Amino acid sequence: MTQTPAETQPQDDESTIQEGMLLDYITGKPKKENPKELVRQRIARALFHEYGISPDDIKPDYSIATEVDGKTRRKRVSLAVFHPGAEHSDENLGRVVVCQAEPKNGKKGAFKMRDHTQAEKDLQELKNFMTAVPSCQWGLWTNGLEFFFLQREEARFETRFKPIGDWPPSGETEGTKDLVSDARLRKADPDMLRVAFRRCHNFIHGNEGMPKDAAFWQFLYLIFAKMHDERGRGVERRFWASPTEQFDEDGPEAIRARITPLFDEVKREYSSIFRGNEEITLSDRALAFMVSELAKYDFGRTDVDAKGAAYQEIVGANLRGDRGQYFTPRGAIKLMVAMLDPQPEDRIIDPSCGTGGFLVSTISHILESLRARREQDAETESTGEFLSVLDELGSFVKDRLFGADFDQFLVRASQMNVVMASNTLANLFHMNSLEFPNGSLDGVGPAGSKARLGTMDMVLTNPPFGSDIPITDRNILKHFELARIWKPIGGGAFRDTGREQGSVSPEILFIERCVQWLKPGGRMGIVLPDGILGNPGDAYIRAWILRHCYVLASV
Repeated sequence: MTQTPAETQPQDDESTIQEGMLLDYITGKPKKENPKELVRQRIARALFHEYGISPDDIKPDYSIATEVDGKTRRKRVSLAVFHPGAEHSDENLGRVVVCQAEPKNGKKGAFKMRDHTQAEKDLQELKNFMTAVPSCQWGLWTNGLEFFFLQREEARFETRFKPIGDWPPSGETEGTKDLVSDARLRKADPDMLRVAFRRCHNFIHGNEGMPKDAAFWQFLYLIFAKMHDERGRGVERRFWASPTEQFDEDGPEAIRARITPLFDEVKREYSSIFRGNEEITLSDRALAFMVSELAKYDFGRTDVDAKGAAYQEIVGANLRGDRGQYFTPRGAIKLMVAMLDPQPEDRIIDPSCGTGGFLVSTISHILESLRARREQDAETESTGEFLSVLDELGSFVKDRLFGADFDQFLVRASQMNVVMASNTLANLFHMNSLEFPNGSLDGVGPAGSKARLGTMDMVLTNPPFGSDIPITDRNILKHFELARIWKPIGGGAFRDTGREQGSVSPEILFIERCVQWLKPGGRMGIVLPDGILGNPGDAYIRAWILRHCYVLASV
């Protein structure tokens, strides 16, 4: 079995690495950190994790004698990939990679992606390397956002370089259109999946000129179509593109002919999310680009946290609202979920779910718990074992995972995040959790039957907070003890005067509402502003919490 670079290299304490340096992923030696080097390290990792190329067959800064303008000079290629187990020599060189620093986004917040023709000047260096070594069949030029793959073709009198959408994994050939729809999908490397999502979003926002929010939803339509296609066990795949199809004259139209009916099925199956009038309005070129970018990945087998991080990167730039929404850092989410340790038997709700960060992290935690109970490992489990645990995870999501949000667009985005993580719809409700079980939004009725107050084992949430979005509606305030005026009576105790405050910050009411949602003995994790824990004027809130709960930790 191929070892990872971490296993083959001596392990140094990270504290010994000087500031401004990093450990080379292939050699394990310190290298100066700079934008270009960061791109090279990301690609080196992807060569191993996504393409199955052994680190022993990769050499950074390999010297090749190239001819330019009639003059021969030796130049170093960023990464050279040799035939498996072969000597590192020109005769055994199969692939080369040229890396450049990642570009910055333009004024519109997106980088305009080029095609092979527009990037010809940059690609000439790659072609020079490939021309100099006859055994080199594959090339890649990348700046971390743009990926230009080339395949060598020998004509009668010249060498040509054909644009392709991707390299084949180690040990595989390019394949044909007849075979590629059944090709093996690959588990995504976390960094490369984030890049793929950014590339797709940049293409439709920067190249198609779509507003950010419209580009975001077009992207999500395709994510849903991709997930739906993967769920069709035993059914011919439709979300695919051959390596050259996006560059063929009729290729983009053929891709659209497969995707359009697939998305129609998505709208019918997920009628609770889609109204039915949604359309994929991308140009043929943009659609072909995105399908080629996403089709190679097996979203089902890709790590839940990797998918969540990639998704959150796109969501965060597009759906930040004006009602105090704050998208919780992933590290804080994972810490809270790990501390509360949700189990498959628990009923769990996030009453202010936003884009689903806590829900997806819970799904990831439950998946690992299910695997641990089966003594099953994600890296070695069979397809049958994987599908079985995925079915069990789906049952948990469908029956025991709940969420709610006042913003219908965030509910929709959260549902898509959950589906990408688990291939299953959760019980997500469009409603005002502070108004529940009253209210007029369309999620109140379903939540009243499925997620009543006092029925949850666990609450995980980061509610909207801030004095600039106070709750002033008496129909809401009258249901909360913490909306009343409390007077100190000494010894840290307070007396409820029975009089209501005129306005209360939402996070204060969410504390009480979350407690109301729990069964006796339930657990709660909530993100709160520091002031509630220390401001003298908020002492009555702390007293209320201590009277109703055991506080296990404040982080």
